[in-house]
Amino acid sequence: MYPNTLNYKMPAEWVKHTRTFISWPVQASMCHPEDFDAVCSGYAEIILAIAEFEPVTVVVNPTDLERLSRLFQNERIEFLVIEHNDAWLRDNGPTFLVHDSGEVAGVNWLFNAWGGKYAPWDLDDRVAPQILNHFGLKQFDAPLVMEGGSLHVDGEGTLLTTEECLLNPNRNPELTKEQIEAELKKYLNIQRVVWLKNGLDGDETDGHVDNIACFAAPGKILMQVCDDPEDENYAITRANLKILQKETDALGRKFEIIPIQQAPKLCDRETDTRLTLSYLNFYFVNDGIILPIFGGDAKDTDRSAAQVLGEVFPERRIRTVNGMGIIREGGNVHCTTQQMPAGRD
Repeated sequence: MYPNTLNYKMPAEWVKHTRTFISWPVQASMCHPEDFDAVCSGYAEIILAIAEFEPVTVVVNPTDLERLSRLFQNERIEFLVIEHNDAWLRDNGPTFLVHDSGEVAGVNWLFNAWGGKYAPWDLDDRVAPQILNHFGLKQFDAPLVMEGGSLHVDGEGTLLTTEECLLNPNRNPELTKEQIEAELKKYLNIQRVVWLKNGLDGDETDGHVDNIACFAAPGKILMQVCDDPEDENYAITRANLKILQKETDALGRKFEIIPIQQAPKLCDRETDTRLTLSYLNFYFVNDGIILPIFGGDAKDTDRSAAQVLGEVFPERRIRTVNGMGIIREGGNVHCTTQQMPAGRD
């Protein structure tokens, strides 16, 4: 039996949360281990910001528990000891589902560290089942390599993703596009998949959608755009925009598209590789939004992004955090987090 036949479905991210999950960094797995203390400070800022809105469960390795218990003296922050290799819980954690009755369950995807990029990942592949078991939640094991950052849903049957990621031969090479769609429909109880072409330039996740576009509401999509024809993201975002302008959602609605201007291009000071600066990597919390901003040359686009989100979500407090805190490791706020929906009160 599959979630869709049992009336479970993945809700939109903006529904009420019971808690947020986030994993603590592991120095041995970092791209820049010399930045460990700075990255930990970046994670601490995100955790404390989320805790202003809702409870946070921090997944920690056993060796970190005592230190973190001293670091975070906050009744909304708790710790769950689970051994893990890396700290991007959006991608290796469970995808939570809600039953018609309000019961919460979860999907346990296969995880291979973004196409085998970062070994080892054996511990990360076992994190989701341990979270679900700890909270006594029903578990659905999906036969797909899948990361939470590669998909967004509107809660009304529509899923947004990219071909660059889901059709990449380093994920599920034995499956066709149609077969992947069929599995997503079974495990997330969605009826329509909207396929964008590519994610942002330089994104080492092979084009996760959570850096380029997301639902703001059913029928409404926020999209990061680029107006500089010399920038690689210009062609990427224009192609995706054309797709969305022609597409409809599961209920037949045309999309209202709300643009957010990208931050100025920035490269890593040591490797000269592009950093994936994305305002779309924000995270919904109860009554708020945690928005990464980048400072420096990006101060104008920082201000614009906060203004757009404030206008789209007037009922939510826009809480900004330092988006440069963890970006050299390849992701940002949304990548680090996973929401547990509250189900029905």
